[in-house]
Amino acid sequence: MNRLTTVAVVAACTATLATLARADNGHDHDYDHDHGHASVRSDSPLVAKVRGATQRYTDINVAMAEGWVQGTPCVSGPEFGAMGVHFIMQSRVNAAVLEAEYPEALIYEPLESGAFRLVGVEYIILADVWKANYPDAGPPALEGNLLNFVGYPNRYGLPAFFELHIWAFEHNPMGSFADWNTRVVCDKQPLKK
Repeated sequence: MNRLTTVAVVAACTATLATLARADNGHDHDYDHDHGHASVRSDSPLVAKVRGATQRYTDINVAMAEGWVQGTPCVSGPEFGAMGVHFIMQSRVNAAVLEAEYPEALIYEPLESGAFRLVGVEYIILADVWKANYPDAGPPALEGNLLNFVGYPNRYGLPAFFELHIWAFEHNPMGSFADWNTRVVCDKQPLKK
């Protein structure tokens, strides 16, 4: 391949990657110049369904009154971003049922005041439980979105599991279904004494 052809191929690949990055999993993002942050206008019916079903948990007291318990401290990313603090509904984890309206975990970002801000949800299915309940099924999927497999051993100390994050309450530049959100931070979590 001559030099001119190589340059043309590299330019075409770069343009394609830039277009894919802007697509961001089918979500439109508007920048709010008055408030200095991105707002999410999701075209995904799944994100809208999750947001509607979990809106009441923006008040963490409602979640705790319904039996959600803190399962992790604030989980930060291996290189950038974070997930946040996971509040778990253990009975849902044990049931191995995937329904958009019933996530297994609520994800909160800790604030300096000690409060928590709901940023998303996570669907969690233990691999052994999934295989026992659905021996002939492939990997679990939620409304057409395959869950990610996390093997054992892992940093969470859990047996092998499948998971899917949905950032229904905080824009994620990485996409609404990415594991890590670069706009969520753990550095405001109060230190335990």
